[in-house]
Amino acid sequence: MEISEERELREKLVILTQEHRDLDEAINALDETPHPDPLALQRLKKQKLHLKDLIQQLEEQLTPDIIA
Repeated sequence: MEISEERELREKLVILTQEHRDLDEAINALDETPHPDPLALQRLKKQKLHLKDLIQQLEEQLTPDIIA
């Protein structure tokens, strides 16, 4: 993997991680309201899960293959 490609993946990883944190805060805030919208909560949780999967894929790409 080239250095520029690795740097680009790391930058994307930082952005996705921040979005994941933001979604977590939004979910917590919505959940604390007196009558949270269950559909909105479900959508936010689904988005958060999708971001988690993307983050995991990027981390796997950045982890070098080790032959034991």
